Amino acid sequence: MAVGNSVRIDKFLWAVRLFKTRSISAEACKKNRVSMGGQWVKSSRMVKVGEVIEIRVPPIIRSYEILDLAEKRMGAKLVSGFIKDVTPADQLETLELAKMAHNLSRPKGLGRPTKKDRRDLDRLQEGDWNLEDENPD
Repeated sequence: MAVGNSVRIDKFLWAVRLFKTRSISAEACKKNRVSMGGQWVKSSRMVKVGEVIEIRVPPIIRSYEILDLAEKRMGAKLVSGFIKDVTPADQLETLELAKMAHNLSRPKGLGRPTKKDRRDLDRLQEGDWNLEDENPD
């Protein structure tokens, strides 16, 4: 699947399934969400084996090392032979914390929390939760 010694970055990101369509990949480059070596890249930038691509996905920046080049979209099982996730551990911790904070929010449609619900959530977020403080209803 490797074609020559370089491939357009928008085409590569689409081929390794980091973006659903090539136009979304190009749009991410245009909106300065894709960088290499600290520099934002245009969608026409050619990538080579061994380079590291950084994609800003709030709240973190994901990093991928290019192992091999691909121009055509591949199955999900083949992706691991073309890119390697080298995102720093502190970024992954930030992502986990963001996911946990999102899970603490109330499901849609339940309305506003009661005063007791709000206090329980505040105690849980501050780390002051103690099972002895609970009153059985």
